Amino acid sequence: MEKTRLKIKKDKIKSKLRIAILGIIFCIVIYAGFGFYKEKQIELIEEENPQIIIENVTKEVQINPVIPVKIEQELVPQTYLDYEVIAKLEIPKIKLETNVLKNYTTEGMKVCSSKFFGPEPNEIGNFCIAGHNTKRENMFNHLIELEKGDELYLTDNNNGKIGYTIYNIYRVKPQNISPIGQETNGNKIVTLITCVNYSKSRLIVQAIANN
Repeated sequence: MEKTRLKIKKDKIKSKLRIAILGIIFCIVIYAGFGFYKEKQIELIEEENPQIIIENVTKEVQINPVIPVKIEQELVPQTYLDYEVIAKLEIPKIKLETNVLKNYTTEGMKVCSSKFFGPEPNEIGNFCIAGHNTKRENMFNHLIELEKGDELYLTDNNNGKIGYTIYNIYRVKPQNISPIGQETNGNKIVTLITCVNYSKSRLIVQAIANN
């Protein structure tokens, strides 16, 4: 009788373990499937010459004007880990807040996002920021979660804090330099650049100033 009880008890434990293992496997499959879905969502353009449309972009996304801050004090630190800083980037949706280094260098890119090309921050033109796709809190590994209509903010010590609305998300090959072009029809554009697909592609996120 005692052996029968022990056997029943062992069978119950084994059954619970099987259920727990199956539950873990199910969660892993769901998480991986969601990641794959998000990857597919952003594959809007995979060609060498994507169509970058900035004319009448305000008709496609709802833009909430942000009044520039009146500058009475320094808003952005002059340096970060001994690297010169030019601006600060904030993206509330993915909880990103990072300095933007003034000069693009291999060593600087290991510690922070950096200006890659373009005018001064918050000026007319295409201000391009590059960042590695790594799991540091100030890097670009969560850019994949952004969607058209999301907001970002760029702050500098000359123009203050200006809000931007994302209007374009796509991918290009590494040799494609069209995303850093400066034909913006008089608009202020911010372009975020990071590697995806094991550096086989570049994820491009572009936003236009709200004012």
